[in-house]
Amino acid sequence: MTDRTEYAAVGDLEFAYETFGDAGDPPLLLVMGLATQMLAWDEEFCELLAGHGFHVIRFDNRDIGLSSHLHEAGLPDLGALLAGQSAPAPPYTLVDMANDTAGLLDALGLESAHIVGASMGGMIAQQLAIDHPQRVRSLTSIMSTPSREVGRTRPEAAAALFLPQPTDPEAAADRSLQLYRLIGSPGYPLDESRVADLGRRSFERGNDPAGVARQFAAITVSPDRTPGLRELKIPTLVIHGEDDPLVQVDGGVATADAVPGARLVVIPGMGHNLPPQLWAQLADDITANARAAETGSPASA
Repeated sequence: MTDRTEYAAVGDLEFAYETFGDAGDPPLLLVMGLATQMLAWDEEFCELLAGHGFHVIRFDNRDIGLSSHLHEAGLPDLGALLAGQSAPAPPYTLVDMANDTAGLLDALGLESAHIVGASMGGMIAQQLAIDHPQRVRSLTSIMSTPSREVGRTRPEAAAALFLPQPTDPEAAADRSLQLYRLIGSPGYPLDESRVADLGRRSFERGNDPAGVARQFAAITVSPDRTPGLRELKIPTLVIHGEDDPLVQVDGGVATADAVPGARLVVIPGMGHNLPPQLWAQLADDITANARAAETGSPASA
């Protein structure tokens, strides 16, 4: 597999990114979620989007993969933060991660892009649209929520957040399988070979449980984005699995309700992953939303 990784400096941080398609096409930036490297935007899915006429960019957020890790920030007290107790403030919030994303656009010489975010990436994408609306041509928020108080995790899926950390690539492959058996899509067979490979490759690129904890702390302390979302005037698509146990579907409903004119797509049988069987539909929906932004016409259903 060809290594297409490039690096961009944003302030004191460095971000690993990869591109697909023609650089002359409209840019589409993919933002991934908690504890998840850009590899989860599968290359085949990225190529599919590129085939729809986009210059596709995927990247590792701070504290994950090959991007900068804030090791000196240490381990946050998640128990205290989740309980609302007094605790040292986390080193960053979702606002900072949204600023990272805007900074990456700067580093790539892009005034704006179509923004697609999944899970925590959807939260970052929402915050980017609120804080930097001129940078967002269209917004797609997938399996996400405007607030951690909405779409709460089902008890049976909560175990996914506390699986033992892997110590080698094969343990990481097993952990990835355990994770997606808990939170994946019950309506679509799990591609176990692909999922195991993702876990293995992610471990080999960089395994940093403390970095994941810092990302989770950023979610925990970030306020409800609903008031900011109500002010958006950006073509917005919200996609959510009807059977998502990690961020339940009311998170998607609340996001769509908040953004004026947003289109909500709820997919039966979809959980908290992006099954290959749905890639064509997802790409079509994302493309329709982006085209609506470029033409000024409503996205077709």
